[in-house]
Amino acid sequence: MSQSLITKYNVPGPRYTSYPTVPYWETSPTEETWKQHVKKAFMVSGITGAGLSLYIHLPYCEKLCTYCGCNKRITINHKVEEPYIETLLKEWKMYLELFGEKPLIKEIHLGGGTPTFFSPENLKILIESILEASTLADQPEMSFEGHPNNTTEDHLQTLYDLGFRRVSFGIQDFDEKVQRVIHRIQPYENVERVTMQAKQIGYTSINFDLIYGLPLQTLDSIINTIEKVKILQPDRIAFYSYAHVPWTSPGQRSYTEADLPKNEEKRTLYETGKALLEKAGYVEIGMDHFAKKTDELYIASQNRSLYRNFMGYSSSPTGLLIGLGSSSISDTWTAFGQNLKKIEDYKAAVNERRFPIFRGHLLTDEDLILRQHILNLMCSFHTSWDEEGTYTPAIVEGLERLKDIEEDGLIEIGKANITVLEDGKPFIRNICMALDAKLWRNQPETQLFSSTV
Repeated sequence: MSQSLITKYNVPGPRYTSYPTVPYWETSPTEETWKQHVKKAFMVSGITGAGLSLYIHLPYCEKLCTYCGCNKRITINHKVEEPYIETLLKEWKMYLELFGEKPLIKEIHLGGGTPTFFSPENLKILIESILEASTLADQPEMSFEGHPNNTTEDHLQTLYDLGFRRVSFGIQDFDEKVQRVIHRIQPYENVERVTMQAKQIGYTSINFDLIYGLPLQTLDSIINTIEKVKILQPDRIAFYSYAHVPWTSPGQRSYTEADLPKNEEKRTLYETGKALLEKAGYVEIGMDHFAKKTDELYIASQNRSLYRNFMGYSSSPTGLLIGLGSSSISDTWTAFGQNLKKIEDYKAAVNERRFPIFRGHLLTDEDLILRQHILNLMCSFHTSWDEEGTYTPAIVEGLERLKDIEEDGLIEIGKANITVLEDGKPFIRNICMALDAKLWRNQPETQLFSSTV
């Protein structure tokens, strides 16, 4: 890849799990307005039979991983489990009352934090209570994030028995010196154990999260990590760019930018890792994501049903995403709402029978059109505006910004469409940024995002 292109497009940018992106949310819904948007989306999902997706945020971790930008609470006190689950179920009951009928759930994801901080018994209570007043779709997508160090066979078996078939393990890098500096020591043997146990139990999709650009990371450590991944043969790989945002993640201040691979070096880590993954049979199906051809994500990428939301990539579209727990984000397609981040504030709101939304965004007509185009590009590397309701004048402004990207041979602009070429796929964030009207109209005075490299 041209070093000049890497340098040219190495600018801070969003990952586009939503549009507009969180820093550019403007009009937050009142509680009553939020309920109206949720109710309307629920009615549509009921009519279409699409069902809803459920994200449950479990924020507790026993140790701080310094690279992590997630909302979490560090504690070794496991007495926090039951009160938190009780609050989650109270929040869910509020949504059930709003729905007025049994919801059809097509997707559940347990994220964190560390979901496997919670005991198998408490996770069983949580999921059984959620499903008790719901109908589960015929082929639901149920997944959870597991820490290799504390995910037990009991965790895996209990969640499998409840219907979970997907598990994602945070690996990041197998190099010990990298693990030490990011404060996440997990021996290869632990990863091997949980991977083999998950396969033996019957999990049909195992994902590994890997990160390139970590402090002290080298080409040798990336190669060694991918070689170990090849031995364990997960079904999916999320190969993320490290986001250095110490202004929002203070743990990252335990090392400095001098410890991080620089532009060309970091890009080499990605290109090398990508080449090794592809040689091992993994196909790039979207930004940062690779899958075997037998995996649902790859199949979805081929039949154009791939979807992207706050949970990442999914194999089918979601019309209504309900987020439960502190900091969780819900999405009705026409509105976003984020729960209070501090656990105590979240609990207080729910115990007062208030929806714990503290900020959000009501999407305008322009937002909805641009959102669909950015989603198309992120999932299919193509979008068009030749049908009614798919055009907005902001596209013209975006096309003007895309001219330079087209001249660099990264995209092809048609009469009413954009196609990302093979060389352009690594720069998909930059391409989407060109269509991001909110970003260009509100240029920040300080850095909000990590670099795109």
